[in-house]
Amino acid sequence: MAGDNYYLVSALPSLPDLGSVPPLSLVALREHVSHAAARTLVDAILLGDDLLQRDAALAGEGRDIEPTLLTTAQICDDEPLPPYLAPAEGEETTRIASDAVWEAYFGHAAAVAQQSGSRFLAAWVAHEVALRNALAAARAKTLDLDPGDYLVAPELGDADVDFTALLAEWTDAENPLEGIRLLDTARWQWLAEHDAWFSFGDDELAAYAARLMLLVRWHRLSRAPAEEPG
Repeated sequence: MAGDNYYLVSALPSLPDLGSVPPLSLVALREHVSHAAARTLVDAILLGDDLLQRDAALAGEGRDIEPTLLTTAQICDDEPLPPYLAPAEGEETTRIASDAVWEAYFGHAAAVAQQSGSRFLAAWVAHEVALRNALAAARAKTLDLDPGDYLVAPELGDADVDFTALLAEWTDAENPLEGIRLLDTARWQWLAEHDAWFSFGDDELAAYAARLMLLVRWHRLSRAPAEEPG
């Protein structure tokens, strides 16, 4: 209910522009959000950062792992993921393993949104799924592959959003890092339009979590060495 989180929201530091140093960690945010309903939404969003780190670790690119909900062992694939991140029963074994995890994740986040009545989380999931699938389809077409084999939870995506201009910029990016910057800038702009500002409800805390997650991601990239030593 709006106003329930007045003190929680008011006590949080203002978030700077994308690319700036985050004023707190994701773990600190999670510990700050003491209301169970709000924390459930925040957890559904922050789990996505753990999965991004897991993808990086499994690709041999993970350095300083900073988990928020998962354990370091789960991120490194040394322990099984929670059951709600397991692929759906009967899912084809030929599917890319990471895609199966992400499909389970978005399904979990969408279920949390429905159970809680969170408009923000539902919209965030729809936007993230649509963007991820637009990128996957663009990559597949470039490689002359069937885009349908690389889509994740398409039924959850926002079918009305048009990423044509963004994909054109992303394709023309000078390097992969610049491409990520373009995508995250678009995400940041989307959040500015959907952040439930001054509502003091659970959705405002969820939007804050999504913004902070982007800040933390960029700070992590900025700390990464330009090349491996040796």
